[in-house]
Amino acid sequence: MAESKIKRSEEITNQYFAFLDKHIEDVVNGQFDDFLKLNQIAQELYVSHTHLSDTIQQTTGHHPCHFYDLKIVNKAKSLLVDSDLSIAEIAKKLTYDPSNFGKFFKKFTGQTAGEFRKDYKK
Repeated sequence: MAESKIKRSEEITNQYFAFLDKHIEDVVNGQFDDFLKLNQIAQELYVSHTHLSDTIQQTTGHHPCHFYDLKIVNKAKSLLVDSDLSIAEIAKKLTYDPSNFGKFFKKFTGQTAGEFRKDYKK
């Protein structure tokens, strides 16, 4: 029986997603002051920035930043639902100025963080 072998592009994509999950947690927990830039993440994964971008784009159809932002939004959603932190505190935990965070959140969800929290708690 032949071993199923994961393609290198899938391996890089999986490593990128796993790295993002851990890195976002580390930022929220105060272990990092800010989010790493894509070129820094590529270095951590031992690939070039271009190779990382091209690989994620080819395997998923989206630029790596798309998933980075989505994962940050998903973390924000979980903090809005599972914590009593104010929206400003959540913004700061995610390294955003509260006014910029509001725009960022609404761009991805179609509603403000306050509306999201209120709708969820209904």
